[in-house]
Amino acid sequence: MCFDISSTKIKKLFEKISGANFVLDFDYKPYYHSTGFLYPTVSIIKTGEPKSIYPATWGLIPEWAQNNIQDFRKKYNTLNAKSETLLTSKMYKENAEYNRCIILVDGFFEPHKSYDQTIPYYFYQPTNEFKDGRDIFAFAGIYNEFNDNFSCSLITTKANDFFSEIHNVKKRMPLVLKEDLIGEWLSTNLSNNQISAILNEGFTDKKFKAHSISKSFYNKGINSNKASIIEKVTYNTLFD
Repeated sequence: MCFDISSTKIKKLFEKISGANFVLDFDYKPYYHSTGFLYPTVSIIKTGEPKSIYPATWGLIPEWAQNNIQDFRKKYNTLNAKSETLLTSKMYKENAEYNRCIILVDGFFEPHKSYDQTIPYYFYQPTNEFKDGRDIFAFAGIYNEFNDNFSCSLITTKANDFFSEIHNVKKRMPLVLKEDLIGEWLSTNLSNNQISAILNEGFTDKKFKAHSISKSFYNKGINSNKASIIEKVTYNTLFD
């Protein structure tokens, strides 16, 4: 599963890389850590509008729950949607067919279980294009729109070898799309077979890197939205 992300780049870099512009009422601010359990605003590009970046609340809210969102969230966790059941789920099927999106980020966090300790790891795509060495990439997602407000879910899939060694309990990973499939994912005329093909085969070919970070990441009493939260901290584990 994936419940924690980073989006540290400024607006103009997202616009340059994505070829899209933030809508005028989107007051985007970069962040080093944002947790889905606070239902933050994330940056999405939605089906049929590849040139616009919209604000969406993380955690999809179906239309039937719009009048009682708090009660809905107590019963359902829609931060992630499983790729394996996306097209059969009563919650997600219609959005998967008609309301697909990408979610723009530059990193995310997952736990690693090592003996009697849980160690947080930070994942990113390395690049020489930015000074910080981290590229911008796109999670596959689905969204719902109600009264001009958007909410979304991030799609996860079975972890590959790299991710399953680190995220070694749940063994899931977010579906990071191949760049050449992003346009297709956002197309308005995909069949269910085409959607399934992307869900099954669309994970990026680009390599990820990961490093362990401070276990203070799990301390709810600290401000984790700062540059130090993604800095490497070495533990006595297989991966460091």
